[in-house]
Amino acid sequence: MGKSLRVAYGEALRELGAKNDKVVVMDADLAHATMTATFAEEHKDRFFNFGIAEANMVCAAAGFAHTGYIPFVSTFALFGAGRAFEQIRNSVSYVNANVKFGLSHSGLCVGEDGGSHQSIEDIALMRELPGMTILVPCDPIETKKAVMAAAEIDGPVYIRVARPIVEDITTEETPFIPGKANVMKEGKDVCIMATGLMISEALQAAELLEKEGISAGVINFHTIKPIDEACILDMAKKYKAIVTAEEHSIIGGLGSAVAEVLAGKSNVKFERVGIMDKFGKSGKPTDLFKEYGLTAENIVQKSKELL
Repeated sequence: MGKSLRVAYGEALRELGAKNDKVVVMDADLAHATMTATFAEEHKDRFFNFGIAEANMVCAAAGFAHTGYIPFVSTFALFGAGRAFEQIRNSVSYVNANVKFGLSHSGLCVGEDGGSHQSIEDIALMRELPGMTILVPCDPIETKKAVMAAAEIDGPVYIRVARPIVEDITTEETPFIPGKANVMKEGKDVCIMATGLMISEALQAAELLEKEGISAGVINFHTIKPIDEACILDMAKKYKAIVTAEEHSIIGGLGSAVAEVLAGKSNVKFERVGIMDKFGKSGKPTDLFKEYGLTAENIVQKSKELL
């Protein structure tokens, strides 16, 4: 049975809270959507609901961090990364405060809530902040690992949490080292570098390509920042082409990060699959993924065009 990443996030917080009494959790009146309510049920004295006051919540989190606590801040990705950006920049990033952001309902997969609530730029906003680590888990197992890893990192961390129910792709034994990408599948023709919910599409694309005699590798970039430069440059030497896949704008996300590493260092053929400089719209997540080309079939097409 699959599980929503937000459910996995709430369960991981509850478990972390039992192990570490310095962990506090705060939410902006969305605890039953972000699933921080799971933490609140067992650790009432360390849970704080700030109401619809995201900027205030981030500043309070910075205060908690300065007094030795490990605050996890949660709301929808659009409200967290967007509305509270100035506070994240100045009160957290600027002073390297030890605040963790577990922002849910990211990307197009929010679905029917529509373009006003679909954060297609949150990774770009967080990526430009000095000292910010960005973790984008692909399944429930990786979400738990991301929460545990975030607590160990000294400084601000953004965990991008998705809404849909997804099956586990990784296992408990799969490594999760922040800043180090995981090779999910080896190949020799095209290397598909994916993140988050696009990992499953990348693996399907690799299968489809194999049926056409094209050998495809798949790399899981569960960390967008710091990006695994050594892995990218190594794959650029091994493969004829690289395709990135993300549920985010192609501007400022994984595709941009990979392109920045390759620029001036490799002539490998390169293409990006992602949201092509457009806002989202209302619809079922599966329909939206098709509408915006976030599919295995589109990854296959881009791979074949490059080759």
